[in-house]
Amino acid sequence: MSVKKGTAAVWAGEGNVNTKGAATTPIVNSVAFSYTDLDEWYAVATGKSPGYIYSRNTNPTVAALEEKIRVLEGAEAATAFSTGMAAISNSLFTFLTAGKKVISIKDSYGGTSKLFLDFLPKYGINVTLCETTDHEALEAAIAGGCDVLYLETPTNPTLKIVDIKRLAAAAKKVGAITLVDNTFATPINQNPLELGADLVIHSATKFLCGHSDAMGGLIAGSKQLVDKVFAFREINGASLQADPAYMIARGMKTLELRIERQNASAMRIAQWLQGHPKIKAVYYPGLESHEGHAIAKSQMRGFGGMMSFSLDGGYDLVSAFLPALKLAHLAASLGSVSTLAGPPRTTSHVELTPEQRALLGIPEGLIRYSVGIENVDDLLDDLDQALKRL
Repeated sequence: MSVKKGTAAVWAGEGNVNTKGAATTPIVNSVAFSYTDLDEWYAVATGKSPGYIYSRNTNPTVAALEEKIRVLEGAEAATAFSTGMAAISNSLFTFLTAGKKVISIKDSYGGTSKLFLDFLPKYGINVTLCETTDHEALEAAIAGGCDVLYLETPTNPTLKIVDIKRLAAAAKKVGAITLVDNTFATPINQNPLELGADLVIHSATKFLCGHSDAMGGLIAGSKQLVDKVFAFREINGASLQADPAYMIARGMKTLELRIERQNASAMRIAQWLQGHPKIKAVYYPGLESHEGHAIAKSQMRGFGGMMSFSLDGGYDLVSAFLPALKLAHLAASLGSVSTLAGPPRTTSHVELTPEQRALLGIPEGLIRYSVGIENVDDLLDDLDQALKRL
């Protein structure tokens, strides 16, 4: 039976564990799973029969979460990780070895940028970072040789947009694998696999979980590629445990409701900020003035709950404005039911030096604002009173 995304978020993966009628998937904290028949044990251990052997490899609760994202992203397979960065790093190291080449954009999450700038080059992997919205430059770089194309859209924290379909098509021409970080958009707003990507990645800690109380990462795509990443993760050990898997899956049951609310609230807030005299610039792909609005409109069903903006002044104004907010946690996360805010220097790009942030075009005076599910009128009043203090 084919169902819509809101229904799939509730039902996908549920009932896959023998729970004698339990209405929700239980937390299975067993490290190992025993067998009385050695032949059956061997068949499960070698992948010839379904089942569980050891929770570093597979676990019933984790499997229910994996099935949920598999269905929501329209993928053949999915696998889970202990964090979003584990999902990103394991995926990259699965397909990249010395001498191979990865092409990406300058505007990616700080941890991802750290991999590109510091870690991958140490292993002899060639890294090319192109201007994010220069699709011609990206296509030219891809045509010159590429093994992995890594994209993020909308980007963190500048909310830039890249054309997934166009760039994935360019990657396919040279036999490259396209990976897309879909954390900001979520599968409610965007499905990269439908646009030609090979693997989609999520920091499940963020919008999927939605409550800032569990960490995890997920990838989804073709079974062939997911199996390769799983084989690397299985030995590398960046496995997701049952407890956070349960909490993320529980959070995902309200994913569509939360995202619809955050889409609407973020749009209204972005429009309000855009007209405020103390705001220098607003970065939100739902605004018609946004450079990537047309592309976002073509590949997204909603524009998300993330935005960033800059004040008409320097970092001193940022340090005065943020503590004045009453309805925002000043914290280094996003995608929660409660609003979170902060500058890139302490949130998305804290791992980088000021020079590296400047190289990537991340302004020191930028504010990243993750819209929660609070009443939007209250959020607007809160922003207004904080701006009036400046």
